[in-house]
Amino acid sequence: MFARTPRLLLRPGWQEDSQALAQAIGEESVVRNLARAPWPYGPQDAETYLTRDRDPLLPDFLIFSRTLGAPRLVGGCGISRSEDEGLELGYWIARPYWGLGFATEASRAVMRIARATGLSGITASHFLDNPASGNVLRKIGFRPTGQIASRYSIGRGADVACAMFEQGEEVDMPRDVHLDLYSDARSLAA
Repeated sequence: MFARTPRLLLRPGWQEDSQALAQAIGEESVVRNLARAPWPYGPQDAETYLTRDRDPLLPDFLIFSRTLGAPRLVGGCGISRSEDEGLELGYWIARPYWGLGFATEASRAVMRIARATGLSGITASHFLDNPASGNVLRKIGFRPTGQIASRYSIGRGADVACAMFEQGEEVDMPRDVHLDLYSDARSLAA
């Protein structure tokens, strides 16, 4: 599955993306906001991530900015199984692209895909020292539960306090923005 938004192309990661992935995510300021990424993050970690078994029913994408030339890898966004087998939205953006709205745009697209494919009950969280991520979640319709949980961060090597969110109604979701979806079998050239 692929998705295209006004500024972004979301597609599965391929083995050929390993160098770009390692470079994009390989900053401590990025990894420290993630629960499952190790620090330091290197080419072997990117290779492992890109070749892992994926659930084909869950949207899981690398995010590329759409340019007139070659697209640039700016982050990742998807839904995965949480430790309790529930569904959880996660995303990250490479440091040079913070503050440009890419996390919000990509997360909206992923949540639209989730709704279109019948996925519900999706949760999300953010480390308390990363309030910008909470702003993204609110913009795309998640509601804070009021719960604070401790979650282990591999990159930090410690338990970190997280604000917990639950899937709410669509809010702040422009209806005039077109989202193009492509199955894996279709060509991006179409």
